[in-house]
Amino acid sequence: MGSLGSRVLRRKAGLPRGEAAAGRGGKRKRGGAEGTGDSDSDGEAEREERLLQLRGRRKKLKSTSKYIYQTLFLNGENSDIKICALGEEWNLHKIYLCQSGYFSSMFSGSWKESSMNVIELEIPDQNIDVEALQVAFGSLYRDDVLINPSRVVALLAAACMLQLDGLIQQCGETMKETITAQTVCGYYNSAGTYGLDSVKKKCLEWLLNNLMTHQSVGLFKELSINLMKQLVSSSNLFVLQVEMDVYTALKKWMFLQLVPSWNGSFKQVLTEADAWFAERRREFGGGVAFLESAQGSAFVPVFAHLRLQYIISDLASARIVERDALLPSEWLSSVYKQQWFAMLRAEQDNDIGPQEINKEELEGNSMRCGRKLAKDGDYCWRWTGFNFGLDLLVTYTNRYIIFKRNTLNQPCSGSVSLQPRRSIAFRLRLASFDCSGKMICSRTTGYQILTLEKDQEQIVMNLDSRLLTFPLYICCNFLYTSPEKRADSEAQLDHLEA
Repeated sequence: MGSLGSRVLRRKAGLPRGEAAAGRGGKRKRGGAEGTGDSDSDGEAEREERLLQLRGRRKKLKSTSKYIYQTLFLNGENSDIKICALGEEWNLHKIYLCQSGYFSSMFSGSWKESSMNVIELEIPDQNIDVEALQVAFGSLYRDDVLINPSRVVALLAAACMLQLDGLIQQCGETMKETITAQTVCGYYNSAGTYGLDSVKKKCLEWLLNNLMTHQSVGLFKELSINLMKQLVSSSNLFVLQVEMDVYTALKKWMFLQLVPSWNGSFKQVLTEADAWFAERRREFGGGVAFLESAQGSAFVPVFAHLRLQYIISDLASARIVERDALLPSEWLSSVYKQQWFAMLRAEQDNDIGPQEINKEELEGNSMRCGRKLAKDGDYCWRWTGFNFGLDLLVTYTNRYIIFKRNTLNQPCSGSVSLQPRRSIAFRLRLASFDCSGKMICSRTTGYQILTLEKDQEQIVMNLDSRLLTFPLYICCNFLYTSPEKRADSEAQLDHLEA
């Protein structure tokens, strides 16, 4: 029987199909043994046959799924129940509807609908529309659902009402992958409404990373007071450049919240906001800060989380804040006193800075500042306001981030401590993002204590090539006074919020 007979005998003996006479893994002879070439060609033919059979089965399954969706769902053939909602009707099948927790409970319990052939659905959620119900019902008849990001909130609402866990999960994954400045607030609110905590967390992370770099009229109009409070109070907010920029962003945001009908380019917002608040000052007649007015009182919880001690340390910034008269005067006088004593401690009381990590202190009171590096190269800068006893120079060169305590070598704009050793607590974070604001990569030093002698420099981070995706964002949290000597400032936030 030739090679065919050999295959039959081998199969009966339990040998592997297509094994050569020399054994599996043995070398094939180019000539000599009769039938060797035929065996190779037959083995190849068998593999091709099995591949064709597999493809055929896949095609058949795909065709079956398509047939079920077309015939049973779209055409409604052999329907045993009619669902009516929002002025539309669907001829469906109980056996498929029972995949939904909503209908499963309806049909299996003592509800009157369990014996009805026509069911009128009440739709209490305004997010649900006919198109969303069409997709949700159709998902019961097919394996895969293509979700359009512009329709995901409506579909999520329908999936939650019908208790379609798989579709809810798929909506959540779609939302996580499509967070942008245009979608983040809508997704955040919807995630809170429908209990998608992981989506809500992802949206909050996006805002913390991108609020200062993706500002727009639309985004600022959508950001609620409670959400903005969470962002401004967080130590994880990526601040560019200094705390004063957070104040400026809040001023624009508050204006757009109060005048939502305003439409213009974002470049015009600050000028319009300054003019609008100046008009309010003239109306008040002086002596009343805007946050003390009926219009401004709702925004107090947000502005109370500004770290004012790092704003009033710069003369130009302090003058702007005084001119705007947005903040109550007692807020500012309290901070001026706090910072004056901080300077005196640095100069006269041998305050050499933090000696141990106090995470709560760092997260609540550290200075937030940042820098954007547009491309690779050499950079050196200092953050304005960092001048209470320690002038810190930051250098980026050859993939290193270096901190240097400037004492004698270079001039500086603020006071400098001449103590032999000076300490700071800090956390350095680096990240790069794609055009939609999604984080590509990140790295952090975690919270650390760094002690420097006069004009000493220290490498605080060595970047590997995987992180070097530009533009590169650098964000720092600094604390330069000893926590045990901040008794006055610890009660500051409680006082402001009260």
